[in-house]
Amino acid sequence: MAISKDLIQELLRECKTPADLLGENGILKQLSKELIEAALGAELTDHLGYSKHENGTKPTDNRRNGSTRKRVRSDQGDMEIEVPRDRDATFEPMLIGKHQREIPGFSDKILSMYARGMSTREITEHLKEIYGTEVSPQFITSVTDGVVEHLEAWQNRDLDEVYPIVFFDAIIVKARENRRVQKCAIHLALAINLDGQKELLGLWVSENEGAQYWLSVITELRNRGVRDILIAAVDGLTGFPDAIRAVFPKTDVQLCIVHAVRNSLKYVSYKERRAVATDLKQIYSAATEEAALGALQEFGATWDAKYPTISKSWRERWTDLVPFLQYPDEIRRVMYTTNAIESLNYNIRRVTKTRSAFPTVESALKLVFMVIQNIEKKWTMPIRNWGQARNYLAIKFEGRVPA
Repeated sequence: MAISKDLIQELLRECKTPADLLGENGILKQLSKELIEAALGAELTDHLGYSKHENGTKPTDNRRNGSTRKRVRSDQGDMEIEVPRDRDATFEPMLIGKHQREIPGFSDKILSMYARGMSTREITEHLKEIYGTEVSPQFITSVTDGVVEHLEAWQNRDLDEVYPIVFFDAIIVKARENRRVQKCAIHLALAINLDGQKELLGLWVSENEGAQYWLSVITELRNRGVRDILIAAVDGLTGFPDAIRAVFPKTDVQLCIVHAVRNSLKYVSYKERRAVATDLKQIYSAATEEAALGALQEFGATWDAKYPTISKSWRERWTDLVPFLQYPDEIRRVMYTTNAIESLNYNIRRVTKTRSAFPTVESALKLVFMVIQNIEKKWTMPIRNWGQARNYLAIKFEGRVPA
């Protein structure tokens, strides 16, 4: 609905300073108050079935009964409004409920600030400084606790029967447990679904990342409806591929090349890292597995004298490092690295790093979930060249990809 420009000019005519418009007693706040009270009055009219000064027979014996003054929080500061009453006390306002103490949207602002990494105390100070509204940290905690119900429903939702690609990884955060600050692992499963869209399947928390715990995560995915995963991309955690195959025996497991390169460079001198990384790239960028094996042999001939453990570690994990080489470029770019989930982890860490330690494990999980909800809004497009990739997968995994 467009607002008349003449009306706007009339309202602004008396504004001499910014405070006249946006201040504690400014026009914007006064206008909000008048609109809210008018809306509440319209709600009561609808509830009673007749207008305020309507004459004649009324459809009910219930009548208006004055109003009650109520102080509410808003994004323009605290505001006193007049809430109309009825004699039978049956009127339940929808705009601002009987026990509601903030204007709709105020809680959303708190959730938005929390999801961007602000602590409850920082949010309290921000609301006081910007809006002149005083709220306690306990109130903010109660608002954010409302997210837990959505988290539980999301975590227990039914999943698709088939996912072409799933990335598994974990991030480490610190949280207080039994009065001690301890590290805990938040496990994530990020899928590419049959439409080529990213979809986070769930969040799980344990004291540390281990193959045994991952087995319980993968089992839960099956219990929630997943019947097949074509390709699983994982980090180099020992026993992880076996945990996946225990539940999904037909799944192709791909170890993350990025993790493998990182681990290889861990003990390389700073001056030689670029050269070692360049030679490693010859392995994972090869056109075929045979060419990749030849590149590994050349790498060993060049670097084994100084860094013998690098080529050895690649050979030991060769079976799980090279599955991507049998795929065309459209799929290789997606599966040979866990970049998709690394990008997700980066955005999560960018928020969680503002907390030296969370007050509880549950608060850490709550924040990560809220961050993910914001990130998922940007996942609107399928991955590049997904149509070609899906056609290839349908042929390679014949009978396992729904039409």
